[in-house]
Amino acid sequence: MIAETTRALPRLDETGRAALFTQARTANSFADTPVTEAELREIWELARWAPTGANTQPLRVLYIGRGEARMRLVKHMDDGNKAKTEAAPAVAVLALDPRFHEHMSTLLPFKPELGDVLAANEELRTSTGQFNSALQAGYFILAVRALGLAAGPMGGFDAAGVDAEFFSEEQWRSILVVNIGHPGENPWFDRLPRLDSADIVRWA
Repeated sequence: MIAETTRALPRLDETGRAALFTQARTANSFADTPVTEAELREIWELARWAPTGANTQPLRVLYIGRGEARMRLVKHMDDGNKAKTEAAPAVAVLALDPRFHEHMSTLLPFKPELGDVLAANEELRTSTGQFNSALQAGYFILAVRALGLAAGPMGGFDAAGVDAEFFSEEQWRSILVVNIGHPGENPWFDRLPRLDSADIVRWA
């Protein structure tokens, strides 16, 4: 007979849940407090552990500091996003690597042939990359919050322009720009409504 044991997983307290979900907001202004390279590295060191389908991990991250590189990004942002992107202490461009399947022998060693399957099937490769990179973008935002920083994710930018500006060699495709820092003056817009669980959840 095999003895069964129950392992109780830890629960976040109200403070932890608030930091990640219930009180977390998209930041629209940031304090001048710098975000260090060590902090930016820590974001991904945390986010990378969250799951993706078949462990594909298609998301790539470009951190852009202040200065000339930042202005190259700002010119591709929608008008309403230009000023806050220029002012943010740190900015991450999250992108999909369309050649993510080339790493499958490392990422899924018990089924390395999946890389060849994805290489031969563009539709499957595209849908797999899009879904899982979006999933990882969500993890990235949660990791920013978990480390005591504020995130300002934005989809309002010229993705083709950003890709040509920064990813011409890698051929990555940008999916989200995230401003990162400590919240500044009046950083939050009013909280928008959320659908009630009765509108979302069904039971069978």
